[in-house]
Order: sequence, then C-alpha cells, then structure tokens
Amino acid sequence: MLWANIMNLSKKFVIFVIILASSAVFSDQPEIYTHRFKGAIKGVDVVAFFTLPVGAKAVKGSDEFTYEWRGATWKFSSEENRKKFSRNPQKYAPQYGGYCAFAVAHGFTTSPRPNHWFIADGKLYLNNNKNSFHKWLEDKENKIARADENWPDVLQD
Repeated sequence: MLWANIMNLSKKFVIFVIILASSAVFSDQPEIYTHRFKGAIKGVDVVAFFTLPVGAKAVKGSDEFTYEWRGATWKFSSEENRKKFSRNPQKYAPQYGGYCAFAVAHGFTTSPRPNHWFIADGKLYLNNNKNSFHKWLEDKENKIARADENWPDVLQD
C-alpha cells in the first residue's frame, strides 16, 4: 500500500515536471516575429522599407527570393534586396525582432502590421496598429529607450 502511494506520487511528480518544463519551453516567443504561413515579418521585404517614402505601404516579398536568418525565412521582392539583406541582416532587420515597438516599450509583445512603420536613426520599427503607431511616434525617443531596456526579456513572458 505504501509502495503504491509512493509510485503514484512519483508518477504525478514526473508528469508535473514534464508539464512545467514544456510550458516554459513553449511559452517563450521566437526572437523574430514569424507568421506561420508568410514567414518573417509577415512576408514583407524589409530592405524595401529603406527606399520607400514615409507612409508608403510595405512591399510584399516573394517565395522566389528568400533567405534564412535567425530561424526565420525572410522574403524579398528582388534578388538585389535578398543579396543586400544577406550581406548585412542587422542593418535591415526591424528592431525587436519585428514585434510591435509600442508593445515592447510597454513590456509585452504583439504582432506587427508592416504598414505601420518608421525608420529612425537608420533602424526600422514596426507597430501593430494606427493607434499604437501614432502613440509611438509622439514619444518615439522615450518609447525606443524603454523598448531597448525591455528587449529581449519580453520574449520570456
């Protein structure tokens, strides 16, 4: 009887440890925001942002021009842009792995909407929606400073 109780408790403990360990593993978010079907940053060409006029819509990437970096598939609208990215991904990749910059400044992550973008000091920032984008723009220096402090720890929450 005692042995059966010990075995039952041991099984429950092992199951508890497995659940705890797997929840910790699966709760962490990937370093790069990746859409399940579209790839990194919802499949937009991140290099193209650097040639667009402010307020322009994001340029969709193509399955024809891809590059694997930091566990994500990045898509580009041309071979030229793919090559630029492959030579210097840090220059073109959005800050905070492409997660919403406003959210990261406030200690959490959410997906980006690539049409809500801004380049400051040569760095690409994406936001989730028009409201968060405008709030971010109103105080971007402080929001960037706060997001820099929170990154990458917010991925663990």
